[in-house]
Amino acid sequence: MMNSSAVYPSVNILNARIVTADRVFTGSMTVTGGKISDISQGSGGISAADWQGDFLLPGLVELHTDNLEKHLMPRPKVSWPVMPAILAHDAQIAAAGITTVLDAIAVGDIDPDSVRMQTLNPCVQGLRTAADAGLLRAEHFLHMRLELAEPDLLQMFGPFLQDAGLKLVSLMDHTPGQRQWTDLAHYRTYVTGKRGWSEQKVDQMLGLLLDRQQRHVADNRQQVIALCQQHTHPIPLASHDDTTAEHVHEGVAEGVSISEFPTSLLAAQTARQQGLAIVMGAPNRVRGGSHSGNVSASELARHDLLDILSSDYVPASLLQAAFMLQDDGYDLPKAIATVSRAPARALGLHDRGEIALGLNADFIRVRMLDKLPVVLGVWRNGRQIA
Repeated sequence: MMNSSAVYPSVNILNARIVTADRVFTGSMTVTGGKISDISQGSGGISAADWQGDFLLPGLVELHTDNLEKHLMPRPKVSWPVMPAILAHDAQIAAAGITTVLDAIAVGDIDPDSVRMQTLNPCVQGLRTAADAGLLRAEHFLHMRLELAEPDLLQMFGPFLQDAGLKLVSLMDHTPGQRQWTDLAHYRTYVTGKRGWSEQKVDQMLGLLLDRQQRHVADNRQQVIALCQQHTHPIPLASHDDTTAEHVHEGVAEGVSISEFPTSLLAAQTARQQGLAIVMGAPNRVRGGSHSGNVSASELARHDLLDILSSDYVPASLLQAAFMLQDDGYDLPKAIATVSRAPARALGLHDRGEIALGLNADFIRVRMLDKLPVVLGVWRNGRQIA
């Protein structure tokens, strides 16, 4: 993170297609002291960079990505050193146009042998070290993904509760047979492919995981919610993989404000009725459906039930999916808000997320290749980072 004594460059841009919260127009923008100081319509300006009609969009805000895990384990059972993994992840995030990212760090897992169980503390410490050294391009915060069936969850989560970078906590239960994994056939395909489990191990784990759920989920959930709500600055809570109306109502009663990846139309409709921000996966929209066989992001968008997109496991999908929402009835400002203004506001970050006077000069230059948006440049606080 940049300190208050940093020297910020002045930036002048003209002939850009600027996308604000409510309109698109050709104009110019000036950045002073790391903030947006002027936005003008028209092609005026003398000493400025000519963007030749390329889009000027707000820097993308990502609230849930486990992309770091792919760098920590580039192949099944192959571990990579933490700091090189963090730096590669950060570079990939920035190149995708993401200027603010919540790294979704798993606390606990359904598989006790997974990379998540080995890298929790090293990852958080590595992110701090890299940020303190000024080595990170994007601004990184923490999204702690709590696997509620984890027996040692409270001991694992406790040390991070007072971390100033903690911006979101999600309540997860990946026990097969419900929520994301209602269809056990999809579950078998996933874990035998991604995790390399044998069919015999799947059979062994099903009983173990159900037992863990029955023993730990209810108590862990109750205690985590109390800890987050008693925090000096209450931490936003997200439910995860809501499938039924009951799932949503349970979360609302507990103070949840975000519904991550609802798996059914009914769950999304209930989330909307209850005033929750609805998050769907950008890969789901790009692929045209869920890899788990659940409701598609496109279907929810056509029902106006999609507020926020998350790149989840493919950083480059975030911007592509936002543009694709235009095919689902979103105009461009509303589509871009799903990857900028909406996630920023859901997290209480009011200094970024749109092209507006006085906000952080986090913005990106995008050129269209047919219908594909291509990121040509990325700026954070007026400094080019990619």
